[in-house]
Amino acid sequence: MTEERGRGVVRDGLGTAWPICLGYVPIGLALGVLAQKAGLGPLETGLMSTLVFAGGSQFIAVAMIKSGAALGAIVATTFMVNLRHALMSSALAVPLQGVSRRFLALFAYGVTDESFAVNMARFRAGGWDRWRALVVNQTANLTWILSTIAGAYAGEFVPAGALGIDYALTAMFICLLIFQLRSRFYAIVAAFSGLVATALYVTIPGNSHIVIAAVTAATVGYAVRRNRAARGVV
Repeated sequence: MTEERGRGVVRDGLGTAWPICLGYVPIGLALGVLAQKAGLGPLETGLMSTLVFAGGSQFIAVAMIKSGAALGAIVATTFMVNLRHALMSSALAVPLQGVSRRFLALFAYGVTDESFAVNMARFRAGGWDRWRALVVNQTANLTWILSTIAGAYAGEFVPAGALGIDYALTAMFICLLIFQLRSRFYAIVAAFSGLVATALYVTIPGNSHIVIAAVTAATVGYAVRRNRAARGVV
């Protein structure tokens, strides 16, 4: 890659990544504050962001750590939440055919909901390559790590519950849910999952109700969709 082309790749990647980074800063700061309130320091928060780099899972993990949840429950819950990354990676495998395993490992590390959406749109539009996509991933990654660390430091000066920060996790997942409600069927599955989680919450101890409800709703939803498709029902 020539120097001039390299500068063009970085410029295009940064130009595409900045809206993602703009959104990551406030959410990352909120996560850092919540992590500090849960007993994690800037180092632990930074390591979590570096090793995990999954905002939804990190919010869940911090909330479960604060509530004293068992390690197994935290791992199982975050694992289920992150299963969607397998689907996103499968879709990205098409424009990344023939790429070396080393590059794919580095690229896969930076895949998130936002970078996936942006890169897939760019690949479909044409004029986009793996290096520009990698710049998008890693720029967003660095922004997220620095934002969460800054939030962990700021948490020492922010009172618990101030500025509605404790509501950040709930608000984020409400937004994610709304964007997934593309039809009445999705709304029904979401409502069913909520009912199952609520019923299990009042009957069994611990946080396993989250995992069970998610798996149950996803399985039932898939079975219903497959049955409707077999009968030719849209």
